[in-house]
Amino acid sequence: MPRHKSIAKRPPPFRNFDFLLVPIYARFSSHLHPALTVVQPLHTHLLESCRESELPPGPPTLPIIGNLHLFPTKSPHLKFTEWARTYGGIYSLKIGLGTVIVVTDPNVVKELLEKKSGSTSDRPAIYFVELVTRGLHVALARYAHSILTAQAAERHLPIQQAEAAQLLYDILCTPEGFFTHGRRYSSSVIMSVLYGKRAPRYETPETTLFFRMWHEWTALLEPGATPPIDLIPLLRFFPPWPTKWKRAATRIRAWQRDLYFRLLGQTEDRLRRGEPNGSYMEEVVRKQKEFGLDRETAAYFAGALIEGGSDTTSTYLNSFILCMVAHPHVQKRAQEEIDRIIHRFRPVAPLLFPHAATKSERYLNYMIPNGSTIFVNRWGIFHDPDVYEDPESFLPERLLLTENGTKPGLETSSLKPTLSFGVGRRACAGIHVAQNSININVMNLLWAFDFKPPVDLEGNVIEPDLWGQGITTDPLPFECQITPRTREKAELIRQEFFDATDVFEKFEFGLSSEDREFVAQSRRRSSM
Repeated sequence: MPRHKSIAKRPPPFRNFDFLLVPIYARFSSHLHPALTVVQPLHTHLLESCRESELPPGPPTLPIIGNLHLFPTKSPHLKFTEWARTYGGIYSLKIGLGTVIVVTDPNVVKELLEKKSGSTSDRPAIYFVELVTRGLHVALARYAHSILTAQAAERHLPIQQAEAAQLLYDILCTPEGFFTHGRRYSSSVIMSVLYGKRAPRYETPETTLFFRMWHEWTALLEPGATPPIDLIPLLRFFPPWPTKWKRAATRIRAWQRDLYFRLLGQTEDRLRRGEPNGSYMEEVVRKQKEFGLDRETAAYFAGALIEGGSDTTSTYLNSFILCMVAHPHVQKRAQEEIDRIIHRFRPVAPLLFPHAATKSERYLNYMIPNGSTIFVNRWGIFHDPDVYEDPESFLPERLLLTENGTKPGLETSSLKPTLSFGVGRRACAGIHVAQNSININVMNLLWAFDFKPPVDLEGNVIEPDLWGQGITTDPLPFECQITPRTREKAELIRQEFFDATDVFEKFEFGLSSEDREFVAQSRRRSSM
């Protein structure tokens, strides 16, 4: 990344900013700018929205609004990457009086967010999120890392492998439903690991409730879905009846509490009956006093982990299938290697969520003000043409040439492959469980199936719509042809699913009558 002299005095007292609101502010800036211009003479101090002298460089600002007018309403990571090519691996943006620091250099990530994580690992406050969660998602992060260790994740490999066997079986039986099969898998794994209760169907009540909540929750975090509440605090005091977003927040909160307390109560009941099965929440319940947790915080502790694990893993799996459909030569080469090494079936989360500085820090000649929001632009890091040859192309074989797939001869010790899971104290607590799921399923899917694009009645390939533009880069729902690679593999998939019964049964307490009937029918069919 190019270096530039700092072009921009004291840190502003503004913290209520989150990257999700940046495009929202941009969308409303055309309405805000005239109003703010009227009051400008009465508030000349708002000119501090210009860049302070010790900040990293960045795009030119306007009085009062700073860089608000420049933000895109879609795919902010692409604009962040474009700016990084101009202003360097660390640059700043001004949103009113607020400061945003964007990092697109792994060396800066290491020095600023890892070595100084004690003061750069807070989360920016955002009113809409606070309205739903009351801040409990962030407050409980420290407990997760003390429980979700690599050693603990090893205990849960059997249920991950069993659920992976069902994923193959589900795709074998109804390949057109692969999109929801991946969601069922990820939901069932995280519920089994956390609560000791699995989801045998996508229609399992807890899974249905979660995805209903999650889809509305993330939709309201999309650019422009809510007004700029943090920029205009007066909006917080509007009553619910004329404010759709407040009614939605109440509805989402009710769904969350229904799900989280239902699952916690079932875990507590099982422990009282003396029927533990090794779930994480059993340990949390036992150590509530030691952790200083009341029942409310215990419920939200696991709820935050469900949200982190149910959607991201399925997004990865569906993205993987999309890549295989789009790149058949890569699929074929990977299948050949798996066949050569393994011979048979052996079962084996663009922008990171932002940080916030809790005190002022220096990096090189730059000041990172207290309260500033810090983005790690992962997309820009992994699409740097100075580091990667042809970064826009899907070339997994680049990882065979160098450890991190970079151009030969570069010093890349700061470039960690786990960057996708976050950095510093904000790294994903469930990284070990997530990596196990990815490794198991990528190999299984390549071993078991061929993935091809769909064709129309005339035999022409139908191209998928590819990616969404929300806060996660999920592939849009797409069609593809999925077929077992051989008849023998199909039979082995059925056998492995049936053989997983003993593992499943430990996690099938409290299932609905519909779930129990589904389980019984599935096992009868797989044994035939």
